[in-house]
Amino acid sequence: MQASSRDYDVVVAAPFGAVAVHCGEAAILGLDLLREELVPKRAVGGFAAKVAAEIEAYLIDGGRGVTLPVHTNGTAFQHRVWQRLRRIAPGARCTYGALARELGTSARAIGGACRANPVPLVVPCHRVVAATGIGGFAGFLEGGMHAIKGWLLEHERLDFAPERAHFEETHRISAITG
Repeated sequence: MQASSRDYDVVVAAPFGAVAVHCGEAAILGLDLLREELVPKRAVGGFAAKVAAEIEAYLIDGGRGVTLPVHTNGTAFQHRVWQRLRRIAPGARCTYGALARELGTSARAIGGACRANPVPLVVPCHRVVAATGIGGFAGFLEGGMHAIKGWLLEHERLDFAPERAHFEETHRISAITG
């Protein structure tokens, strides 16, 4: 089943497709990074309008973070990892192994928590990379979601140049200008 703008409270066009968000009254409940383009949808007021504005600002300037409140379901371990990920600043990165050592767990467990993250961008799991390169994203080691991770890292000035060139050639992703 293909996603539709009607399925979300906010949809923001992005160079890689769209950022689509489910909102509560005062917190993001879920956020999807989509390869397909959806008709943009922006609320005129309330929390959803704030969400749209902050995501648009991030897509223009990757040095800004998305710092909106979230309400997510997950295990105690996942919440611990997600809380730590929110402290990784735009333009910074951390390896799965370093996070694992810091949190007293395994790199695979960190990867699993990242894969289960229901609010990427706000909980910036894209800033977690492998020791030898970009690593996976949303459970994928290649393809569209992996290309989105490459775009996000480059947008925040974390350029994995050889891999990025491959992403652009394969997926025709271009940076926002302006």
